[in-house]
Amino acid sequence: MLGAAGCDGQAAHWIAGDPAAAASGQAGGGVSLPTGDPARAGTAPPQRVRIPDIDVDAVLEQLHLLADGSLAAPSGFTEAGWYADGTRPGDTGPAVIAGHIDSTHGPAVFYRLDKLRAGALVEVRQDGRWLTFRVTEVARYPKNAFPTARVYGPTPDPQLRLITCGGVFDNARGSYRDNVVVYAVAA
Repeated sequence: MLGAAGCDGQAAHWIAGDPAAAASGQAGGGVSLPTGDPARAGTAPPQRVRIPDIDVDAVLEQLHLLADGSLAAPSGFTEAGWYADGTRPGDTGPAVIAGHIDSTHGPAVFYRLDKLRAGALVEVRQDGRWLTFRVTEVARYPKNAFPTARVYGPTPDPQLRLITCGGVFDNARGSYRDNVVVYAVAA
């Protein structure tokens, strides 16, 4: 069954983990949410994401944290969003791109994200060129056991995290129980 908008019908809580606590160093063993590279502050934000293996070609909007510290959801179901206060794709660290799994009208941009396999390519359009990443892992985590440090923690090289909801839709709670996270490295 398809769930309500995004993961739980509430944009403020559609992705697990606690970005506010992560940013303050209180979550996941003192990990901070990835921040942008000041040396690249003048570059354009990423504009599109393509994932050929699951037929995704979507506009990227800029996402920010809400007042409660959670990541805002993309405004539409056919677009994905990049965490604009974090790492830019291609810079050292994990750049975060999030998208809805479905809506009350059917599948959304990341509906098939859990079908990706290691080796699949993800491309991000930025500064007039396509940056290529290769998937290394696809994981599903219960929202109540989301590995904040592993997902948002520092990395020694440019990486990408694609995130959506997944698992079973809990009608009583009006949300999915899990998050799907795709890990990818610069190819």
